Amino acid sequence: MKNIKNYSFVVLSLVCFWLLTACTTKQNKQIGYPKAEWDKAEIILMHTPGDELFNGVIHPSAGLFEDYFDVEKAANEHKHYISMLQHNGIQVLTVKDILNQVGRDTLLNLAAAVLKYDISNIPDEDSVATENYRQQVLSKMSKADLIRCILLQPTVKLTATDNNTGYEAQYIQNPLMNLYFTRDQSITTPRGHVICRMNSSQRAPETDIIETCYQHLGLQPLLRIEGEGRLEGGDYIPAENVSFIGCGMRTNMQGINQLLQADAFGHDTVIVVCDHKFWQMQMHLDTYFNIIDHNLCTLVRSRLDAQPDSPEYVTCNIFARQQGTKDYTLTAENIPFVQLLHDRGMQIIPIEEEDEMHYANNFLTISPRHIMAVGGQSQQFQQRLKDAGVAVEWVTLESLIDGYGAAHCMTQVMKRSK
Repeated sequence: MKNIKNYSFVVLSLVCFWLLTACTTKQNKQIGYPKAEWDKAEIILMHTPGDELFNGVIHPSAGLFEDYFDVEKAANEHKHYISMLQHNGIQVLTVKDILNQVGRDTLLNLAAAVLKYDISNIPDEDSVATENYRQQVLSKMSKADLIRCILLQPTVKLTATDNNTGYEAQYIQNPLMNLYFTRDQSITTPRGHVICRMNSSQRAPETDIIETCYQHLGLQPLLRIEGEGRLEGGDYIPAENVSFIGCGMRTNMQGINQLLQADAFGHDTVIVVCDHKFWQMQMHLDTYFNIIDHNLCTLVRSRLDAQPDSPEYVTCNIFARQQGTKDYTLTAENIPFVQLLHDRGMQIIPIEEEDEMHYANNFLTISPRHIMAVGGQSQQFQQRLKDAGVAVEWVTLESLIDGYGAAHCMTQVMKRSK
């Protein structure tokens, strides 16, 4: 019965996306893509973490994590978060559900690209025979094992022996432990989906998986960042008539220029928010700035009060295009970010350091003044949200946040509506 329900859910999801993308006019093609962070969330892509987390938590720093956390508890927290989103009428698609529906040949190609047999310790080994053997094993794998292979990225390091089958091996994995941060591998603009280029090489394979998911859903990404460009989704926030894009530790100007040149933002004005600190705890724009409504946002206290001589002082550059063109021009530089927010009529809710360190800023806005946020914040912050008329659903993410991310980082909102 459970499998039937899961299958029905995926079929319903695919039907929904078919309806979203079936229209042929330029206007209709843009229906549903998020124009503003505060519009009502309707469809979200997520990935419930599994065994691929374990290698990350046994050496958290190397895994890009903050601290050790319990893998099983983390998975349960993620599933509960999904149920809370669904309770709000939001459709949640998961990477594994989509991969289970992908054709076997596609999975086989993804798995073949990451499963490696290392024969460097056996100089006389026949490389052609070894490759044939690897392909033979792959051809016999079930879809479930192909997906495991994709997520774990194993390498079999072989040595020769006189015992048993003639081989001994070390089994090395490069698992995709950060895949559950589905905010980062892509961005969804008013024009569609852009596949990012990750700042960390160990996260690079995640983008192939997310692109495969989009393609299976009939959603052809409009751009993939290449070369020296870097772009991660936590740096992008759409805001109705402008795009905010962070430029700093994880996203660089080369990546942003590719977006501008491809007219990928879908907004006439792009605000490049320049970070000068390069600190892991504030690696993305959404770790220190977030939006709740058209005139309401949050900003961590250290950025709000920073002086021009401080590395925490945030500036921004503004790019605009003239009506009827696709070319952007730099129209303003080194604008104080806080002043820009005030000039745009934004009320700023400050987040104190204690709450910031508990990922208070990394909330997900699911509709105007309605957010999903990490539980356990101070009474002061809770009162500030209440005074601003914000409805908050507090999510228990105590294990997952030790991966350096929270409610916003774990979601890729693929469709919003007014």
